Amino acid sequence: MPGRAHPLLIVVPALNEQDAVGAVVRSIRASVPDAVCLVVDDGSTDDTAAVARAAGATVLSLPFNLGVGGAMRAGFRYARDHDHGIVVQVDADGQHDPRYIEELVAGLETADVVIGARFAGVGDYGVRGPRRWAMRVLASAVSGVAGRRLDDVTSGFKASGPAAVRLFAETYPAEYLGDTVEALVIGARAGLRITQLPVEMRPRQAGVPSHQPLRATVYLLRAGVAFLLALLRPRVAVPPEGPE
Repeated sequence: MPGRAHPLLIVVPALNEQDAVGAVVRSIRASVPDAVCLVVDDGSTDDTAAVARAAGATVLSLPFNLGVGGAMRAGFRYARDHDHGIVVQVDADGQHDPRYIEELVAGLETADVVIGARFAGVGDYGVRGPRRWAMRVLASAVSGVAGRRLDDVTSGFKASGPAAVRLFAETYPAEYLGDTVEALVIGARAGLRITQLPVEMRPRQAGVPSHQPLRATVYLLRAGVAFLLALLRPRVAVPPEGPE
């Protein structure tokens, strides 16, 4: 009988990140050498997949761009189908510091989802204007659903334990901001315990940020819609554990 897979799967959703993804994969492997690093190539038109594979990652290539939510749903299904009970999401642009991965995973001893929170007192990462206001409103709203204070509900740096992996493999939303706001609401309404760990962000290693100041109003509207959609969806239950 073959041995069971290492429980920890690091999922890196990546779209046209050839200039950064190699360094990200190498830093992940240096920080958690026993984990499996899965880069989900989200329909890239550059050499993202080849660079990630050369750096030592397993690569899952999607036939076309699905967005971060779709890429993460593919990652959760990969985890479920390959016996990985823990998933940590790390962005491909290098802003998430893999040195926090072990702390995020340790937090799963008392929680089902641990968010790497950018606004919880560590580091100097910040946003201004309407987008920051929108983030605060969203954080307050999602905190109410989760039953505890959450300072950063749009963070893409998260650890998910076995119950969350089973749930998100079936229900992870693919809509804009669904991978953050809506996923947390789905998880909270399913009874997942959600908490946070303050983390310090790093500068992007390549490319440009996906959010520009002029898009702040659109961001606010879409985030609000994502939250409302999550509340309108029927509650779902965490799927039971499969046979050993």
